[in-house]
Amino acid sequence: MIYHLLDMLRVDAFGFYAYQDVLFRAVLAALTSLAVAYFMAPKVIRWLMRMKIGDRPEFHHAALNELMRERANTPTMGGIIILSALLAGTFLWARLGNPFIHKAIFIIIWFGGIGAADDWLKLTVKTRHRSRDGLKPWEKLAFQLGGAILVAYFLFSDFQDIKDAKMFWLPFYKHGIPMNMYFFSFVAVLYISATSNAVNLTDGMDGLASGCLGIVSSVLVILCYIASEKVSRTVDVTWASYLLLPHIPESGELCVFFASITGAIVGFLWYNCHPAQVFMGDVGSLPLGAAMGYGAIVTRNEILLFLIGGVFMMELFSVILQVGYFKYSGGKRIFRCAPIHHHFHLAGWSEPQVVVRFWLLSVAFAVIALATLKLR
Repeated sequence: MIYHLLDMLRVDAFGFYAYQDVLFRAVLAALTSLAVAYFMAPKVIRWLMRMKIGDRPEFHHAALNELMRERANTPTMGGIIILSALLAGTFLWARLGNPFIHKAIFIIIWFGGIGAADDWLKLTVKTRHRSRDGLKPWEKLAFQLGGAILVAYFLFSDFQDIKDAKMFWLPFYKHGIPMNMYFFSFVAVLYISATSNAVNLTDGMDGLASGCLGIVSSVLVILCYIASEKVSRTVDVTWASYLLLPHIPESGELCVFFASITGAIVGFLWYNCHPAQVFMGDVGSLPLGAAMGYGAIVTRNEILLFLIGGVFMMELFSVILQVGYFKYSGGKRIFRCAPIHHHFHLAGWSEPQVVVRFWLLSVAFAVIALATLKLR
C-alpha cells in the first residue's frame, strides 16, 4: 500500500529511490509486523483469557502429562497475533499486484481459517456431553489439500513463461530436471500440506515452533532475493545466474512477506517464550507451515527445504516412524514419546533446554543449507 502510494506520488523524482528496493521494504515490513505483534498481543491475550480459550494438553503418557501440567489453561489461538501482524506488514510494504504475493496471502487466510475452526471447536464449542475434539482428521486434511491444489494450479499457470520454474532442482546439481503439470502439482500439494502439519506437530513447547519458524522464514527471505534480484543495478546479472540457481522473476517480492513473518514471530516470542503467556495454536501453526512450503516451491528449493526446516522434518518423521513401528511391532515404541521434543523432555531435559537446543539445531541447519548454494 505504501509502495503504491509512493509510486503514485512519484517521489523518485525527488531523489528517493529506496522504497523501490525490495530489501529496504522487507526490513520495514519486519519492523512493522514486529511492532504490531508486540503491541497487539496483550489485548488479544486478555480477550482469550476472558473467552477461556486455554490449552488443555492430554497425552497418552502419565509422566508427560505431569511435566506439561503447567501449560493447562494458558491462552491459545495466539496465532491470530502473528497472522494479523504479518498481513499488516505485507499489505503496507509489498507490491500488491505481484502474483506470488496474492497466493501467499491466500495461503495465510485459507490455512488460518482451517486452524481457527479447529481451535475454536476444540476449545470452546460444547456438545451435549463434551467438547468436540476439533475438526475430524479427514475434514482438516480435505481442506488442506483443497487449498494446496488451488495454489498449485494457479502457481503452475504463473510459471508457464518461466523456464527455470518448470524444472525440478536438486542440490549440488546445476541443471534442472523438466517436469510436467502433474508432477509439479503433486510436489506442491505434498509440500504445502506436509510442512503445514510438520509445524503443527512442533508447536508443543514454549517458543519451540515460533523460534524455528523465525529462522526458516529468514532463510526464505534470502532465497527469494537470490531467485529474483540482480547482483547490481548497473549490470544485467542476477544472483541466481551467478550461483547457478533457478531464476524466478518477481519472486523477490516475497522477501517482504517472509520478512513480515520473521518480524511478527519475534514480536510474538516476547510473550511465547518460557513461561509462555500464550500459544499460537493451529490458527498460527497451519498457515505458517504452509507458507514455508510455498516459499520453497516458488524458489524451486523443495529438496533444500528438508535441510532448512530440519527441525520440522525431525518432528514429522519421528511421528511417522513412531506410529508405523508401533503398528508393525504390535505396541513397541522407538521413542519415549513423539513428536521427538517430548522424547528429550522425558529423558530429563528441561523444557527451556529442549527449546534452545532445537533453536541451535535450526540455526545449524539453516547455515548448512545456505552454504550448499555455492556448491554446484
